[in-house]
Amino acid sequence: MTTAYDFQATAIDGRTVSLRQFEGRPLLIVNTASACGFTPQFGGLQELHQQYGPKGLAVLGFPCNQFGNQDPGSNDEIAQFCQRNYGVDFPMMARIEVNGAGADPLFKWLTAQAPGLLGSQAIKWNFTKFLVGKDGQVIRRYAPQDPPESLAKDVEAALAA
Repeated sequence: MTTAYDFQATAIDGRTVSLRQFEGRPLLIVNTASACGFTPQFGGLQELHQQYGPKGLAVLGFPCNQFGNQDPGSNDEIAQFCQRNYGVDFPMMARIEVNGAGADPLFKWLTAQAPGLLGSQAIKWNFTKFLVGKDGQVIRRYAPQDPPESLAKDVEAALAA
């Protein structure tokens, strides 16, 4: 059985990251953007990271420029923006595609495991969130408009499982 821990990603600084390093920990995987109406959610994601990271949660940000050209900068520019404006110190990955032929394999898997409205596997917009349990399986998909703080109870349940 495939789990989230079976995938690799490229960190925003270009290093290869095996998600296996997070095995046994819940993950909150989010496609992000620096110039979106939902961009202030970086603050809430950072708060979840600060509150629940020491308890085991790993928040992972995946910049994406597929929605309204809202993350056109280089990976370095994205990293600087997130740190400067929101104090982001959770792992940020290199910019990826989440839909279409060039979609990142992790996001293809996530969307197949937790389809959206009416069974759609497409990501509809920036800041779609996936909570993955300690077993590496998707617990729930959240819409872009769901603020990070609204996930706290589900995060706590995933940590307790």
